[in-house]
Order: sequence, then C-alpha cells, then structure tokens
Amino acid sequence: MRLDPKIPSGPLEQKWDTRGFEYHLVNPANRRKYTVLVIGTGLAGASAAATLGELGYNVKIFCLQDSPRRAHSIAAQGGINAAKNYQNDGDSVFRLFHDTIKGGDFRSREANVYRLAQLSNLIIDQCVAQGIPFAREYGGTLANRSFGGAQVSRTFYARGQTGQQLLLGAYSSLMRQVARGTVTLFPRRELMDIIVEDGRAVGILCRNLISGLAEAYNGHGVVLATGGYGNVFHLSTNAMASNVSAGYRAFKKGAGFANPCFVQIHPTCIPVSGSHQSKLTLMSESLRNDGRVWVPKKQGDAREPTAIPEDERDYYLERKYPSFGNLVPRDIASRSAKEVCDQQRGVSETGQAVYLDFQDAIRREGLETIRQKYGNLFQMYQKITAVNPESQPMMIYPAVHYTMGGLWVDYNLMTTIPGLFAIGEVNFSDHGANRLGASALMQGLADGYFVIPPAMGDYLARLGPVELPAINSPAFKEAEETLSRQTAALLKNSGSKKKGLRTVEHYHRELGKTLWDNCGISRNRRGLEVALARIPEIRAEFWDNCVVPGSGSEFNQSLEKAGRVADYLEFSEIMVRDALERKESCGCHLREESMSADNEAQRDDDNFSHVAVWFSQDDGKNASMEREELSFEMSKPSTRNYK
Repeated sequence: MRLDPKIPSGPLEQKWDTRGFEYHLVNPANRRKYTVLVIGTGLAGASAAATLGELGYNVKIFCLQDSPRRAHSIAAQGGINAAKNYQNDGDSVFRLFHDTIKGGDFRSREANVYRLAQLSNLIIDQCVAQGIPFAREYGGTLANRSFGGAQVSRTFYARGQTGQQLLLGAYSSLMRQVARGTVTLFPRRELMDIIVEDGRAVGILCRNLISGLAEAYNGHGVVLATGGYGNVFHLSTNAMASNVSAGYRAFKKGAGFANPCFVQIHPTCIPVSGSHQSKLTLMSESLRNDGRVWVPKKQGDAREPTAIPEDERDYYLERKYPSFGNLVPRDIASRSAKEVCDQQRGVSETGQAVYLDFQDAIRREGLETIRQKYGNLFQMYQKITAVNPESQPMMIYPAVHYTMGGLWVDYNLMTTIPGLFAIGEVNFSDHGANRLGASALMQGLADGYFVIPPAMGDYLARLGPVELPAINSPAFKEAEETLSRQTAALLKNSGSKKKGLRTVEHYHRELGKTLWDNCGISRNRRGLEVALARIPEIRAEFWDNCVVPGSGSEFNQSLEKAGRVADYLEFSEIMVRDALERKESCGCHLREESMSADNEAQRDDDNFSHVAVWFSQDDGKNASMEREELSFEMSKPSTRNYK
C-alpha cells in the first residue's frame, strides 16, 4: 500500500492555512443530515464531539465509563504546553515546534508537529474562555512552569490537576450539546468492531457493558479517540480500563498501525512494591522543576537519605546534563535511572528506585510556596507510601506511561480506512519516538477542537448525500457473528472443573513481565527474540486454560478484561516485531546494539528515518510492514544534546 500523508504544499508555516482553504465545506443547513460516531470521551473525544455538535452535525459519542468525566485524561497532572511566551524568555511557535520534533528524536512528521505548535495558543484561549482555573501570578496573569526537554517556561497548569480541569471544560461543552440535542451520549459501551462497507467505515459494533448485549450503530464518519495501549505491559500508570482493543480492531479491519514499539517510560512514578500490584501511580514531571534526582555514590548504601551527606550523593542528571539538569526529556531521565540502579546504587528494599528531593527548594522558597505548587501531589504520595516528601525525599522509578505509536493517520487525521479518523493518543502523528511532558493534553485538544472538525467536514462534503447503511446489512451481521464466536471461546471454561485453569489476570501479568523484561527501557536482539518466542506460548495457554466466570448476557467485568487481554496477546507480537526491525536507538527505543561511545542512544538516519506502518494479514494472524519516509525542511536531524 502506498502511504500518502496528504501534506499540503507550500512553506511549513503556511501549510495549515493552505489546507484550511483547500477543505470542502458542508452547508450549515446540511450538517444535520450527517451522523458522526465518536468513540471515547477523553480530551480528544469530548472536544471533538462538542465541536462537531456545535457545528450542527448529528453526533453519537460512546464511552466505557458511566460518565465522560471518568476518562483517563482526568489523571494528567502537570500541565499543557503553549507558545504564548508570557514569560518573555524567548519562546515562540517555532521554538515549541523545534523542541517537540527534537524531543521526539526526529521521528515525527514536520508538518503535523508545526501545526500542533501553531494551534497551541488557540487552545489556551479556548480553555480560558471556558473558565479553566489555570494558575496565575500575583498580578493575575497566567502562570507558567518548565517541563522536560525545554529551556523556556511554557507549561500552563492547574496545580497537579490540569487534566481534570481541562476535561471538565471539554465535558461542560459536550454536555451543552447533549442538552441541545446535537450530541447523544452512550455510556458503558465498549467498541467491539469497526464496520467497513464499500471500502469505507460506516459504523461500529459495541457491547453494552450493563446488559452484555451487542449494539450496532451506523454513521457517515467514525472518530476513534480511545487512548493508548500502555496497559499491554500490565503495570503502567494508565487507568485499569485503558486498552488497545479499539485501535487493534481497526488494525484488523485494514487500518495501518504505526511505530508500535514507541512506548514512553515515565521517569517519576512510585516504584513497584510487590507482585500484588495491578497498576502504578504517576508523580508529575512538574516535580522535577524543584526536586533534585540523586542516588548514593556508594553501592548498596542502606542509610536513611537524610543521613547521607551532600558529598556522598550523586545528582546524576545534573552531573551528566548540566544544561538541562533534572529537566532532561523523559526517555533520557528513565534510562539514567535504570543505569544507576543497574550499578547497584538504587535505593529502597528492591534497589529499583532513586530519590527525588525537595529540601533545597524548601530552603530556597519556603515550605508554603512549595505546598502551593505541589501540595496535592505531596498528599497523594504520602497517602500511598506513608512518607512525607516535605521531610524525606520521594522514591521514584520509571514506569510505562504513554504510547507514541498508534494508528497511522494522514495530515487530515484519517487512517488508511476512508471515513475512519483517529485523534489523540490512539494515533501516532505528533510525538515521534518520545513525547515531551505537557504535550499530550495539547495534542488531544488540538485534534478535537481544531483539526477534526474541518477535516471531517471535508470528508463528508466529498462523500456527498449518501444514505446511512442498514444495521442489518451483511457487514454488521458478520461482525455480530464474529463477536458471538469470540465470546463463546472466552467463556468455554466457565463452570469447568478442569485442572490448571488460571484467571485473566495471571496471563496479563505473564505477558507484562515478558514485555517489561525484554521490550522495556532497553532492548536487544536476544531479548526481543525471547519475547517473540514466549508470547505465542502465553497466548496458547490463555485460550486453553483461562477461566472467565459468568455469561456474556450480563454485567461481566471478567469478560471485559478477557477480551482486552486477548487483543494484547496478539498486538504485543507486532510491537516486539517492530522493536526488532528497528535496529537503531531513538527516543524511547533504546537498542543496546546502537549506542554511542558515551552510552547515549544512537540514531541511524540513513536506514530508519521513517514511520514503520504495520498492516494486518489473515485477520491479524500475520502482519506486513510498509514505510512512510520522513523528510525535514526546517528542522534538520541532529544528534540530541542536552548536556
């Protein structure tokens, strides 16, 4: 398949304006004749549905949760980037563009990243108009703080609850349209399949999570806003319900999946405490503004952190990267933490943690100022660990947090299936091999508020006035039969007395450990080949010996999870194959065979300056890879240097 990114012609800074003029329009009186299905109510989905509804389209929006307010976007803590330059510290749209594409290690599309930087300022205007309570300076102006990978302060924030406040803003806009009747909300639905007829997406099949029944919905366009696949690793900072299934079902229907091996490991998470855990907790990157990361200089030093004098501490990020210090990008901070722990200088009982210390900041600025900045984050840490960060350093360690890989989309955010769009984290488009902090919220709202409305309008205008397909058509019926067969297969051991049966959680944990050990912070050929051999074994054991209690015609959370883990067990193989094929180090993807003399990641631009796009064959049993070559006109690839 030829991958056409459909990038507009002309200078980089004019491409979005050019495309806006090229878009075909739908007359306001005709918009109500078109039905758009939006799956997901996080920042991307809620903002897209609200905007499309306000434009007059007939929108149906679906979410797993009982309320859109429970979408995982609510968990984002630190902030949202924008090039407002309120601090007068040298920021600009171009600098935000450059920092983002450099932070992604030159593995993203220039045109998409520049558009994101352009739209960033409009997002802040939109959110302020909605009443988002961003932090403000004493004089009333909006405040900013710094995040990793930048030497300017461009991050807008609402204490440690920025995602929650932004989601409430998008939710209020969404519910306004629900009240007007332009948007219909369907909670507690999980997407089971994409319906494709005549080569285009025309509907979806959902499971009603309360009744267990299958429900079919038709539409002229479909928008996926279902988030990332970090939970494939079992332990991640993602919400328990976050999953790969919607994106993977689209992949099995013909959508390309780009760069699946690009998984972000966040450096500041509460460390694993035991095998009983089912998720991990993020501590905001904003803490690295004032917290200093260190470990003891001596191996196996078991003293209390307050008993270790300054000259026996190694502030290793400040030592290795003096220009950026503790605010290096996430991939570098995560690798550095693993490196010192591998040297047996890690702390905690496991040796798999480093300190994040606020004592210097408290002495410099005063405890009350630090509480105002991070009070709720300190409270959360103390509640989980019973340690007060005001008097003792936090202990942190990297954990899976975000996925830069996702469904391949063109400049208009359309997948390789006409009529199927992907926005937010479920697509691959803006972050390359590493996302900078505070950029996820920026992308989700840019896609939802500003990109998908005109892009969807263009698609529908070109489509013309077509009838909605009947929900009893052969394509819909085939999807229902496939779902029925899969449900029966998952439930085959329900009530069985067969020996050796295991829960869904057992197989998810087995898969996650295999991936973390062999396709985690660092990767090598041998480990990836071990994972490729082990994943089919886990998958076979799962289908043989997994027990799912209950039935498919009731509220059944075990069945929900079983379906998601079944998808992980197929998708993970493609993710590992992608990591094996990419024989370079870039961003989050560290191949131990491709490192520089000073132990840094080493790209191979001659052979890997491309987007790797995987396509399903034989209903997901096999996959083939195509390439979208990347070109750079304004930001020439160079070795990332944060020293």
